[in-house]
Amino acid sequence: MTSVLICDERRSARDGLTRVMNAIPSVGTIDCVADGDELLARYGRESADIVLIGTQRALTGGIEATRRLLAVHPNGVVIVFGSPDDTASIAAAIACGARGFLRWDATQPEIISALADTVSSHRLPSPRSAEDGHVNLTERELQVLRGMSQGQSNGEIGRELFLSEDTVKTHARRLFRKLGARDRAQAVAIGFRRGLVA
Repeated sequence: MTSVLICDERRSARDGLTRVMNAIPSVGTIDCVADGDELLARYGRESADIVLIGTQRALTGGIEATRRLLAVHPNGVVIVFGSPDDTASIAAAIACGARGFLRWDATQPEIISALADTVSSHRLPSPRSAEDGHVNLTERELQVLRGMSQGQSNGEIGRELFLSEDTVKTHARRLFRKLGARDRAQAVAIGFRRGLVA
């Protein structure tokens, strides 16, 4: 059975995730904490198989909690959860050592898959095509991915690269397909792990 520790300052987020985790047969114990200090204290007494840490745009609490936990417990398995368009938080969490990312609106099958993949392989959950095969992104696709990793909108990326927003969207769809990513968040996470963006 998988033990899960949830860290988020919002009680509603903790309660919502707890309900989802309670419905997953492979999950055993579920504990919740509200901040990084509680997280370190609880994990220090009894480590969990997976730690789920919430992130919020423009707030550093979740990223700081991830950094602090993994600095003290480098073998900890952290998955961050948040908004799929908050690429800056995702990139920062992956850079701190988080193993994966879940969208706020992830379905129960997606959550089950992410937990199973993370526990069994201790790698970032992502489609196998992105893990096993060599991905050849064009220079433009890399530029678009780098812009996404910096939290830029399609319009901002387009202005920087002198491209129309529709052209940026076309490049984004192509790089999603090549990486096996569903959205910007997953593309950025895969890009960080594979060294395509820094």
